[in-house]
Amino acid sequence: MAIVPTVPMRSQGLEFSTQSLVCMGMSAFYGPPKPDEEMIELIHKAVEHDASLLDTSDVYGSYTNEILFLLST
Repeated sequence: MAIVPTVPMRSQGLEFSTQSLVCMGMSAFYGPPKPDEEMIELIHKAVEHDASLLDTSDVYGSYTNEILFLLST
């Protein structure tokens, strides 16, 4: 498997892969919320493919995506 490059995130010394998962479509804006089981599978697949930045926001629903992440662990 190819290694995904990383980039620094500001001055804190953290690094994130250039592969990320934008979570807006999981719970809002693109039709009804998707089934939790499918979204948890998607999170696992993203991490399996070296995504280390999972983009969430309260705009997508208060803690909706964050709860999915907790369920996926």
